[in-house]
Amino acid sequence: MTRRTDPLTTEVVDLIATAVARHHEDYENAAAGFHLTGVQAKVLALLATGPMPMRQIAQRLKCEPSNVTGIVDRLEAQGLAERRPDPADRRVKLAAATAAGLDTAERLRDGLDFAREPLAALSAHDRTTLRDLLRRMLGED
Repeated sequence: MTRRTDPLTTEVVDLIATAVARHHEDYENAAAGFHLTGVQAKVLALLATGPMPMRQIAQRLKCEPSNVTGIVDRLEAQGLAERRPDPADRRVKLAAATAAGLDTAERLRDGLDFAREPLAALSAHDRTTLRDLLRRMLGED
């Protein structure tokens, strides 16, 4: 049995896909300005929120932990991240942003232009509604 989606849902899904593609493109462009790949920039953004186990980074990125190892290796080589033991379990390694990594993550975020102007054009009420709808859609409400 084929399930058909109504035209409005199809349009919303297509708009979300376009927004995601533009966000990824913007991230890639901003990251390139810091000699990073988009995924390296995303890991750095995650680490800017605080130290994180490598396995958790892999879960957030939906990738294998071995991929995260290589990404963190490259961030370490640039002085943007470091590994440290987890104080709660010394067998676990945490990846953490260095001071230079935190600065780079902040400047990267400031360089993301795709949604800044369109979102600024919306009222605070509309931005709040959009945020709340996205949270509900993602099961984070």
